[in-house]
Amino acid sequence: MTTLLATRAVSRRFGGLKAVDGVDLALAEGEILGVIGPNGAGKTTLFSLIAGSLAPTSGEVLLDGRRLSGLPAHRVVRAGVVRTHQIVRPFPNLTVAENVMVGAIHGARRAGGGARERAEDVLAFAGLADRAGQLPATLTLAGRKRLELARALATAPRVLLLDEVIAGVNPTEALALAALIRRIRDERRVSIVMIEHVMPAVMSLSDRVVVLDHGRRIAEGTPQAVVHAPQVIEAYLGKGAAEASPP
Repeated sequence: MTTLLATRAVSRRFGGLKAVDGVDLALAEGEILGVIGPNGAGKTTLFSLIAGSLAPTSGEVLLDGRRLSGLPAHRVVRAGVVRTHQIVRPFPNLTVAENVMVGAIHGARRAGGGARERAEDVLAFAGLADRAGQLPATLTLAGRKRLELARALATAPRVLLLDEVIAGVNPTEALALAALIRRIRDERRVSIVMIEHVMPAVMSLSDRVVVLDHGRRIAEGTPQAVVHAPQVIEAYLGKGAAEASPP
């Protein structure tokens, strides 16, 4: 499969701390790639480097072989890479539809139609059409996460970076959000990199999984292979657990 998005030895240092340490990552066209790891592993920092909100200390980020690293975040969005955030922060004084229109206005110029038409289309897709005129505060957490997804989709992305979209909601809502993510890939033809702590979601959605620990990539493979890898068990549970795990 054709590589769409890649990082090459990308690193980010904060003083003496290397939050991301020489990470190579490749996302194929049409793929859902899971990124997992314990707290503090560098996952969200990696997203910030890809999205342009942080500049790499070294290494580079590429989209279709063209360098993204060094571009400001708004130009990365217009190039076709957009992220969601773990803590959703919609514009509280704008309606649900107006929030999505912001994404449409600032998104890729290749997208057709006006901002309102694109917002209406995305809201219907995300299951929020009946809430279009309401304020975000009227939505549940799952609804606000759908809004975050809708605002990102309105930019007409080629790559979506999803930061814990499923975490924190009840099991029924988690299943519905997982189904929506799969539809984004299948129906909207958007390739996805997702950080997620909800392991059933990672296992069911991801084509491949990359594992980070202390800023480094320690494993990569199918979800089933990765969760049984000794180095992954050690990162999550400690060395004793890894040594006790069955082969």
